Amino acid sequence: MMPRIFRKLLRKPLALLGFVIVSALVLAAILADTVAPYDPLKADFGAILQAPSSTYWLGTDEIGRDVLSRLIYGARASLQAGLIAVLLAAGIGVPVGLLSGYFRGFVDDYVIMRLTDAMMAFPVIVLALALTAAVGSSLTTAMVAIGIVYVPIFIRLARAQTLSVRETEYVEAARALGNTHLSIMAVHVLPNIMSAIVIQMSVSMATAILAETALSFLGLGVQPPTPSWGSMLRLGAGYLETAPWVSFWPGLAIFVAVLGINLVGDALRDILDPRD
Repeated sequence: MMPRIFRKLLRKPLALLGFVIVSALVLAAILADTVAPYDPLKADFGAILQAPSSTYWLGTDEIGRDVLSRLIYGARASLQAGLIAVLLAAGIGVPVGLLSGYFRGFVDDYVIMRLTDAMMAFPVIVLALALTAAVGSSLTTAMVAIGIVYVPIFIRLARAQTLSVRETEYVEAARALGNTHLSIMAVHVLPNIMSAIVIQMSVSMATAILAETALSFLGLGVQPPTPSWGSMLRLGAGYLETAPWVSFWPGLAIFVAVLGINLVGDALRDILDPRD
């Protein structure tokens, strides 16, 4: 399995680029205490809004904090928000979708799917904003809100995949042999829908990072002075003409992170394609 994966990666330079970007972001987030040149919360009032220089490579913000250090620590919040939100959404949505698609019936058609349709009728960011505003502003609240909003996506995907797999000959054979429903779902259905789930998780993680950034930009996510890319964008918005680097670097970080994760998602789609 692993040699096949690496062969496919070597044939796709963009896939390698995606894995390099994501690996670098993860390492930066994990090793932030080591690789960040300065304390991200420490203000240097003698270097307020200083342009990029040999001392501060990416410049400083409105109270003299090092932008590079805050970017590195901000990766923690964004990656954590994306990962936890997607794991929460998949952890709830996949079992519900699996059970719904396998057993069908009244609950599937008139309860689960109607609730799912109702939630998906609203824009993701609007629901996340409503949940965050109702509960309170924090990174934990943002992660939970984004995760809940993404649950219907995984319910629909898991249900659709299960509906297809449950009619296959090997599932019918397992039923004929007397296997329990739980055994059939765990052994025969779930493993055969996981490739689609994994791909969706990678795509959803990129959009979850954007959602967390939007919430932090609006003041409903990570709260100052804790660094996050969204809050850095918000604070730098007032200095676009005099100190554009304050907003440029977090904006670039968001772009690169989402690009890298999407490239990884494309690579996973190719790697897990059973036709290849």
